Amino acid sequence: MQEYFTALGIPKEVFDYLIMPLLIFCARVVDVSINTLRIMFVLNGKKKVAPILGFFEAMIWLLAIGQIFQNINNPMSYVAYAGGFAMGTFVGMTIEEKLALGRVLVRVITPEPMPDLIEYMKDRNYRFTSVGAEGRYGKVNLLFTVMKREDLQKYIEKVRTLNDKAFYTIESVKRISEDDLNVMEDRPRFTTKVWSRLRK
Repeated sequence: MQEYFTALGIPKEVFDYLIMPLLIFCARVVDVSINTLRIMFVLNGKKKVAPILGFFEAMIWLLAIGQIFQNINNPMSYVAYAGGFAMGTFVGMTIEEKLALGRVLVRVITPEPMPDLIEYMKDRNYRFTSVGAEGRYGKVNLLFTVMKREDLQKYIEKVRTLNDKAFYTIESVKRISEDDLNVMEDRPRFTTKVWSRLRK
């Protein structure tokens, strides 16, 4: 690689201390971003997508680490490697948040039932369970629902609008009893979503 840049008239010092570290940095950003997405797909049971991402992640990592060993005496290579890892983590998390794939379990706990919230969920065909429970200060109402992550933000905003003191928890869900049906429903929406993100 160095010979190619030298043939273009780029000085060796510029290649060693600028171009090579930049290439290592970019490679790490890409492979760590892919790693973050791969983990997300694994947690959501996407068996076809995760291995493909793993293949490219490993290949890019090998290219980056190979350049590190070839420039083992260059401290800028280590800085670029570590910086690329940090930036890749940030980029991967940002992409994962934008895609909002998978499902989450949401629990909403309030002192009294929330009929307006239940009607809101019925209008949008959410499946839910509402039960009475015992809290620290007496009786409470516990509302369970599983929804797609892309719907979570609007749902939480609705909960806060109806009761700004409502206590809620959110957990990722790997699989549900109707997973086969839901995977088929998600496929066109996932393709459309990824394509729309790439076009921006």
